[in-house]
Amino acid sequence: MDNAVTNLNNTKSYDFIIAGAGCAGLSLLFHLLQSTTLRGKRVLVIDKNFKKSNDRTWCYWEDTAGTFEQLVCKKWDTITIHNGPLSKTLPTAPFTYKMVQGIDYYQYIINLAKQHLNITWQEGLITKITTTGTIGTVHLEGGATESATSVFSSIVPIRFQVNFSDINNKFNAAITNTSTPFLWQHFKGILVEFDTSVFNANEARLMDFNVPQMGATAFMYILPLTANKALVEYTLFSEEILKKEDYDIVLKEYLANFIKNIAPNAQYKVVHEELGAIPMTHHSFGNNKAPIYSIGTLSGAVKASTGYAFQFIQAQSKQIISQLEKGALVNTDMHNSRHRFYDAVLLYILKHKKMEGKEIFSRIFKKNKAATIFKFLSNTSSLMDDINVMRSLPTRIFLPAALRILFRRP
Repeated sequence: MDNAVTNLNNTKSYDFIIAGAGCAGLSLLFHLLQSTTLRGKRVLVIDKNFKKSNDRTWCYWEDTAGTFEQLVCKKWDTITIHNGPLSKTLPTAPFTYKMVQGIDYYQYIINLAKQHLNITWQEGLITKITTTGTIGTVHLEGGATESATSVFSSIVPIRFQVNFSDINNKFNAAITNTSTPFLWQHFKGILVEFDTSVFNANEARLMDFNVPQMGATAFMYILPLTANKALVEYTLFSEEILKKEDYDIVLKEYLANFIKNIAPNAQYKVVHEELGAIPMTHHSFGNNKAPIYSIGTLSGAVKASTGYAFQFIQAQSKQIISQLEKGALVNTDMHNSRHRFYDAVLLYILKHKKMEGKEIFSRIFKKNKAATIFKFLSNTSSLMDDINVMRSLPTRIFLPAALRILFRRP
């Protein structure tokens, strides 16, 4: 059944176009379908390929069973932090740290949406999105166009669509003339399966700074699914991403050292790999003006100082749906609170190397409960929580940085 409206010019139009069926696009679609007001609207979802792979793993924390509880493949009630002699174990109560695999999330929402005849799916490469009056038009490779009264896009502008190894110059050049602090969070993760038990499946090693820092902030994390299977990921916050082989060298060496005193003869195989780079910045790469709205990473939904995205994307989707239900102006901005200021200060310190990132995060985790830190990182902390976290850090470093950010000095 064709659910779009055809006008006199023989072109189809929709109420909404969702450009990009990644986390942000599918999250918006999911929450739209939960709305009794909007679930019947004509929606077109465009992506270059709906044959999704397990290209992402998202972790987040909740103190209750959440909306996507049935998709959680593993959860932990204990995390550990490591930096030189520091090795601290923190219970996460009342929160639980959870993992959702990308493929499970994609398939769940796509299968749900395909039960609704008002949702249309179209594969195609988007070349640009333009505006004519109050209508947004998506242009596809080959010349086809699709229009809607609102277009929500998570598609990276084509001028930035480059291979992973070429990404530095493209994005960094785009923000050269802004005073907004900018770093990459870049990573390679491997899902490894050993032939014997080597992991404590009840603990998530959230940050292990005992890895090559590469002149930046670098850590390894281990998220064990079982005693012999875990996601092991090397993550860095820096101005430049690494060559692919550099991640592999560190991962291989880390695993060799990890098992040395546990099971020195253990062998493993790599079941899955994921590679990515996330802009850590408040600089906007997208658009937030009717009828075209950027969503997800493109709109700054990712928390600038840590790269956590999943829960913030859910919050953004709910915010958009609420605005549409009320007929209010759509505003996709996130992190408009004092936490945005904290993020900017931390990014400034990391970018200008005022203090090593491993020391900052180690101090915070050493002196605070995991629950306090989780609330702080979720932008849900109280002012007293914020004070406790800030007291963990040296005033002589953070006060000058805060003043520079406050007065927008480079």
